[in-house]
Amino acid sequence: MNTARVNGTASDRPAGERPTILVVEDEWLIAMDIEGMLEDAGFAVCGPAGRVDEALALIETRRVDLGLLDVNLAGQQSYPVAAALREKGRPFLFLSGHSEAHLHDEFRDERLINKPIEPNRLIRLVEEILAVAPQ
Repeated sequence: MNTARVNGTASDRPAGERPTILVVEDEWLIAMDIEGMLEDAGFAVCGPAGRVDEALALIETRRVDLGLLDVNLAGQQSYPVAAALREKGRPFLFLSGHSEAHLHDEFRDERLINKPIEPNRLIRLVEEILAVAPQ
């Protein structure tokens, strides 16, 4: 995919400005794999953050267009990050080895992609979410 297509979503970004995706994943190899998938598809990557406090700091200091959140971060859950993104009106997508049934009730209706992550499915979901997300 080329960057023009990514920039051609329902965004008011100036030409050449790529959507920024926050990656919250505590497993370094998985985080690097996701980062590579996103960059290959023309997205900018924020992070990866391996802890809740790191992710919250990035949300406060960087523009984040969408968050990809591993539910379990070395014993912590990423729900505070999801809540912070929701408060800012930014969409997010959970990543997990478990089903939606394992999500906290407040987030059970959010999108979830199961691990292992299939690159084409991830990119398609990110594009779909960004196409309808408020800017």
